[in-house]
Amino acid sequence: MPDPTPRAAFSYRSARDIPAFEDHGAILFMDGECALCTAGARLIARFDRKGVFRICPVQTPLGQVMLRHYGIDPDDPESWLMLSEGRAYGSLDAVIRAGALVGGPGWALQPLRLLPRVARDWLYRLIARNRYSVFGRTDMCAVPDKALRARLMT
Repeated sequence: MPDPTPRAAFSYRSARDIPAFEDHGAILFMDGECALCTAGARLIARFDRKGVFRICPVQTPLGQVMLRHYGIDPDDPESWLMLSEGRAYGSLDAVIRAGALVGGPGWALQPLRLLPRVARDWLYRLIARNRYSVFGRTDMCAVPDKALRARLMT
């Protein structure tokens, strides 16, 4: 996935096509139909003791418009975005940042920072493009547990 289009922090607040939403903390825009993403969302809900993260499926109207705002095709299987302090991050770099913020098992992702950027992007693309065939599909919003439900932006 190409990096999100660089924009000023909180640029979405002045965009006419983006509805106002609570943007404190970190927001992960991820595939709500991907079993791997859903498992990640559940781990975040379990280990994010500070309540930093909220999760917005890319299939929602807000998810769609936010990805487009940052120049990302919402239908691209590599579409994953993290907003933190109004700034956008994508690809494996966003996953690694999220891991650091959530703590706990998220710290296991930190050694991936040592890989060259090209290798991180290749690895992310490989996983993203094959996630349905390897991990399957699910519906993140269908019957989420209480901890995940509290974080979902739908």
